[in-house]
Amino acid sequence: MPHANFSTNEPLITPQTLDGVTFHFVTSSRNEEKICTTYKEKTFLLTRKNKAHKSLIKGDKITRVTPIDIIKEAINAYTKATNAQIISSNTQIQSYKVTPQDQYLKEIDYFVNEFDTDKEIWIEIGFGSGRHLLHQAKNNPHIQFIGLEIHTPSIEQMLKQVRLENITNILAVDYDARLFMEFIKSNKVGKIFVHFPVPWDKKPHRRIYSQEFIDEALRVLKPEGTLELRTDSRKYFDFCVELLTNQNKGHITIDINKDLAISSKYEDRWKRQGKAIYDVVLKSLEESEERNIETDFTFAHPINFEKLHTMLQSKALLQDGFVVHFEELYSNEDNSVHLLQLTMGNFNRPVSKYILIKDNHGSYFQGNPIPTSSNINAHKLICKVICDD
Repeated sequence: MPHANFSTNEPLITPQTLDGVTFHFVTSSRNEEKICTTYKEKTFLLTRKNKAHKSLIKGDKITRVTPIDIIKEAINAYTKATNAQIISSNTQIQSYKVTPQDQYLKEIDYFVNEFDTDKEIWIEIGFGSGRHLLHQAKNNPHIQFIGLEIHTPSIEQMLKQVRLENITNILAVDYDARLFMEFIKSNKVGKIFVHFPVPWDKKPHRRIYSQEFIDEALRVLKPEGTLELRTDSRKYFDFCVELLTNQNKGHITIDINKDLAISSKYEDRWKRQGKAIYDVVLKSLEESEERNIETDFTFAHPINFEKLHTMLQSKALLQDGFVVHFEELYSNEDNSVHLLQLTMGNFNRPVSKYILIKDNHGSYFQGNPIPTSSNINAHKLICKVICDD
């Protein structure tokens, strides 16, 4: 992370613009400041930490932006604007490296706001090297494939093959599969593949399969669509069979050592070792109602600072399926502007955000959270515990 250490400096005057960098306001808490900054049409925070004999200015992790040189330019403008006496820094500007945007790699925002297709969708969760995903896409060009993977080298490897083989019907996304399907329309998916997921025997709460995941799978699957698990873990197999046999709708089939047209190198190795491979397929039998995604992240009532300070002294609020934790409040000199740092959302993928409070009215800094049901529920709780009725 770019940063600069300095011994002394003058106060930063805000608002001001220097070398194209605009500093809007400064908020502080204890020995730390958050500086609202805009450069190249991107708004973010710089963090200043004050120590005994020196201070540190760096980019804020929660609001980080790319390319990294934007942060470097902002830090350099800050030290210039405050006549800082630099001790050390790593903010030398190099020529911008423009990374080509891979048209098949998408951010989650794309699926929330833009994604739409008339094609049937097939989803593979945790595609690894991509061997199965690539095989299916090549043999089913009329299907729109979505591959979910959180391992960056695997994504890069798969997309390299997409380009080499001129495959045009795959989209990849790095996002938690347990939350992703909320943004897919009902009855649009023909197949969901979950091949050799991490069994998480010691941390079962991290497993892909859960009642909530199965409910979402059945919603997005069209009638006769299938959720297909393939695993070498007998414990995971037993866990999933117990979940699936307690469904009110759907039909399951079970196979052992079934041969597929394509297999991973790990599966080939396990078969040579005589290890059993288990398949459990859940078939959807009926249509589901469309899910309407609620996207209201507004603060309809003013922030009540008495309530807020009480919540800052409290532990995290653990609810059914989500969490809210108020962490820190940063304020400017006349208390007209505040930044509330908090963690919110799903237990498995919580997000850190700032709420910008001006004249007692709140809004999410850098835009609203992704509208998952857990984030929506967390927002409602936030409003309930820190806003006037």
